[in-house]
Amino acid sequence: MKNSINLKQEIKNPSYLQSATTLFLYFSSWGIWWAFFQIWLTNTLHMSGTQVGEIFSANSIITVILMTVYGGIQDKLDIKRGLLLVCSLISVLVGPFFIFVYGPLLKNSFLVGLILGSLLLSMGFLAATAVYEALSERISRRTHFEYGHARMFGSLGYAVSAIFAGLIFSINPDLNFIASSVLSLMLFLELKYWYPDKDIKKEVNNSSPSIKDMFRVLKRLDVWKMIIFVMLSWTFYTVFDQQMFPGFYTKLFASPNAGERIYGLLNSLEVFGESIMMIVIPYVMKKIGVRKTLLLGVTVMFIRIGGCGIAKSIIMISLVKMLHSIEVPLFMLAIIRYFTLHYDVKLSATLYMVGFQIAAQVGQIILSTPLGILRDNLGYRSTFLFVAAIVFIAVIFGFFFIEKDDQNVGGDPLS
Repeated sequence: MKNSINLKQEIKNPSYLQSATTLFLYFSSWGIWWAFFQIWLTNTLHMSGTQVGEIFSANSIITVILMTVYGGIQDKLDIKRGLLLVCSLISVLVGPFFIFVYGPLLKNSFLVGLILGSLLLSMGFLAATAVYEALSERISRRTHFEYGHARMFGSLGYAVSAIFAGLIFSINPDLNFIASSVLSLMLFLELKYWYPDKDIKKEVNNSSPSIKDMFRVLKRLDVWKMIIFVMLSWTFYTVFDQQMFPGFYTKLFASPNAGERIYGLLNSLEVFGESIMMIVIPYVMKKIGVRKTLLLGVTVMFIRIGGCGIAKSIIMISLVKMLHSIEVPLFMLAIIRYFTLHYDVKLSATLYMVGFQIAAQVGQIILSTPLGILRDNLGYRSTFLFVAAIVFIAVIFGFFFIEKDDQNVGGDPLS
């Protein structure tokens, strides 16, 4: 009854409706091209695994830098949307940029294209994601709605866009980039003119991390244990999922067009499943605990990556791919709760930024190109098995070094 009343109140809350719309439009504008970015690089531009790795590494370098810059700017802006207006305006350019600048440069002047692409994509999307989410979370606390209920619309937007992404990509990839520009323009206009929360008072105590805070937590041994754990697990998962699996999957089909359409549908189904599991996993975590949930997430990660290297049929590989909808909520929700459980709540934002987000991006910078070279020399399946072996090491590492729920509880204890 309480949840029903809250939902009814949220629907009447203009700040909730605006935040949900913002996240829906943003993730739609991103997902319509990002889900097929690696396929575009590999199948359309015929980039090698090494080149794809270099592109993802460059994107991660700029993203790490901009994440800290954007964080500082948004802290000063509080809930003002100046930064998001700039980001959304940059994302409007993605269509003409991909078609007339980025694609031709990657083929004819790879280094220039790599640099310009990493700048625009990070400024408009990759580094901006955290700002969209952080601002919505901040508004949710002040206008009394559940952030997760608004964030669910982001996943819904990504899932809906993924359905159409595969269909239009098989016709002409340029359509995906044009659609992204149109959705980004809608996002810009929505941010510019729909402003229900402009009279909200500024929060006195801001717990967002400063650069000094980030360097301070690096002196702690327990933080380095989590950084190593993240790099051995989430980083390798990200390289596998974004840089390799899409191209691998579409090549299983008789024609690229069929593979692209089916991949879009599979990706959409996976994200829908992920949205549902985001609701289910908190109950699982309450039942078995944070540590076991996190280790379960990494175990599922190992099974999924290894399964893709072993499975032969398209049906089996598709079923293994669907484990993503369980794996991501298990890992993400557990690692956030791990930081708020074992550390002072005032430090949890800093620890999450350093111990997870930046650690994952730095890991991508280091590993994207070497794993791309490995894929060029050994092929997809052997590379998947290598990545799975590393993730299995993460499982063992986590078993010995991740603290139990009742050890060193320095933050918000489990109820």
